[in-house]
Amino acid sequence: MIRHTVVFTLKHPLQSLETKRFLHDAKKILTGIKGVTHFEQLRQVSPKNDYQFGFSMEFADQAAYTRYNEHPDHVAFVRDRWVPEVETFMEIDYVPLGFG
Repeated sequence: MIRHTVVFTLKHPLQSLETKRFLHDAKKILTGIKGVTHFEQLRQVSPKNDYQFGFSMEFADQAAYTRYNEHPDHVAFVRDRWVPEVETFMEIDYVPLGFG
């Protein structure tokens, strides 16, 4: 299992229509890609960083994650929405430790 996470800040004002549209479209597009499970959109609230939002999703294995990354809908979302609308982000991918 791979848990793919990203925290980010949009270029749009927090409560704007553009922000709401970005989040709505992201959920619709990304959850429509086969292999995406446990998708969550999160509001980041820690005072220890300046990010606004987070996405979290899971994939059964590396093959499913690779298919997601290479899927035309994901590629188009990154090109047409993410790059122009996201100010800053940090991506972290996790796999279970397998012990403990």
